[in-house]
Amino acid sequence: MTRPTTIAQVLLVLDEIIDECIISNNRLGLFAYLYRRTTAEILKEIELGGFENNEQLEQMDVAFANLYLDAYKNFKEAKLVSKSWEFTFINAKETLTILQHLMLGVNAHINLDLGIATSATMKGKNVLEIETDFNKVNDILFNITNEMQDRLSRVSPLLFLMDILGKNTDEKVIDFSMRKARQQAWNSTNLLWALDEDQQTKAIAKIDLLVLELAKFIKEPKSRVIVYLLKFIGRFEEKNVGKIITKLRQP
Repeated sequence: MTRPTTIAQVLLVLDEIIDECIISNNRLGLFAYLYRRTTAEILKEIELGGFENNEQLEQMDVAFANLYLDAYKNFKEAKLVSKSWEFTFINAKETLTILQHLMLGVNAHINLDLGIATSATMKGKNVLEIETDFNKVNDILFNITNEMQDRLSRVSPLLFLMDILGKNTDEKVIDFSMRKARQQAWNSTNLLWALDEDQQTKAIAKIDLLVLELAKFIKEPKSRVIVYLLKFIGRFEEKNVGKIITKLRQP
């Protein structure tokens, strides 16, 4: 697996991971698919010149992707990875819902990796120079939320039951989680950007522990009602990773 230097190369490596996970029926392929979908949308916007600084945004996005790709590779090789990614990778074998597997990946990558990648990209620069483009990515994610909701219903037909948990529809729950995570990532970006290397290492370790606690909550929500509902939803979901991704990929 060659380390990418462009978003186009990131997409190729993500395809390799997805294909590998389909062959091994590994649910880590579910997040890889979701991540590929969002990354492809960001590349499309860059090619349209839609960001204030397209070159800088791509540099950040590649650094961001490589944190996930490195974690995936290192875990396969039994090397050290962050606690939040380790929890996500280990729990790929657990009988969680498709949504939970996706959110575990989203949690580790956005709540931990995004602040690290953005602050590193802006080292020696004014971090505020990337804020507008950082926020524009939020809008891109929002625009594909409904699309992903429709795609998920193909493989998780009872996901709509999440509606009964509150006023928010399930897609709003997902969007809120993504937006909240990215807001926290921006806070982490500013914190890490202001620290020296030694302080950064300690701060990242603390952030990792907080993200790990969120991962544990995603796996085992405190509400018995939510736990029961998730188990019920999971009974009727597609279980084969290849079939899941094939259905998600359909137009």
